[in-house]
Amino acid sequence: MKRFTLIGGKLGHSLSPQIHRLLFELRGREASYDLTELTEDGLTLNIGELRKLDGFNVTIPHKLTVMYFMDEFDPTAKLYGAVNCVANKDGRLIGYNTDCDGFLESVNAMGADLSGKVLLVGCGGVGRMIAIAASMNEADLTIQVLPSDMPIAESVVNEIKTNDPAARVKLVTAGNEHSTHYDLLVNATPVGMFPNTAACPVSDEVIARSGAVFDVIYNPLETELIRKARALGKPAQNGMAMLVWQAVTAHRIWDGDEYTREEVQSVIDEVSKLI
Repeated sequence: MKRFTLIGGKLGHSLSPQIHRLLFELRGREASYDLTELTEDGLTLNIGELRKLDGFNVTIPHKLTVMYFMDEFDPTAKLYGAVNCVANKDGRLIGYNTDCDGFLESVNAMGADLSGKVLLVGCGGVGRMIAIAASMNEADLTIQVLPSDMPIAESVVNEIKTNDPAARVKLVTAGNEHSTHYDLLVNATPVGMFPNTAACPVSDEVIARSGAVFDVIYNPLETELIRKARALGKPAQNGMAMLVWQAVTAHRIWDGDEYTREEVQSVIDEVSKLI
């Protein structure tokens, strides 16, 4: 039986075991998937045990540190500068990044236009990767950040421009989005996450001017942002889809398994019941 795990700091509320077990069951695979909480020092001390596994996922705070132990990198890990999925191929650890696969698949599944005008709120962590992915998909990208986060945002824009001088990307601060219509609005901040569920990262006017909405938050399943978008009849998706789709990519890496959108949606629906 193959063995997998998720390594990270605090993992008590992780849904990863349930997601991966459902995906293994859909393909009739006998495999275990558990949680491994590790400190920074613990990662170094336990890398030998991790090498005995068939693969593992990585979350905060180890996405960067784990890169020191990789024998090889997939282009996705090099592009996004972080590893969240590792495959053991004949004793060699190969690092991947599936975060943006999860985002792109989620956006495609909801029928949103990522090549049009996109407003991304926040660009730290997953927001940075979404900004890069959106630009690579030829989005006309506007990144909205707080004034205090402008230096970080500027570094992300510089990174995007270095890779593609023709990339269409600009920065604004909250309240300075003007009257632009956006094909897709993406929230990559924790605003609206449990327990502060009444908060919304953008004004009602911005939501009204957006064709579709994607929120990386999945607890609650319906954030204030998503509630307002749906009330206006707009397509809106939460972060559960992203979480499941990136797990699907991991299974493609580990075992070559493919899943239909209907199968993935069944996993999303089942795991959403746990929130």
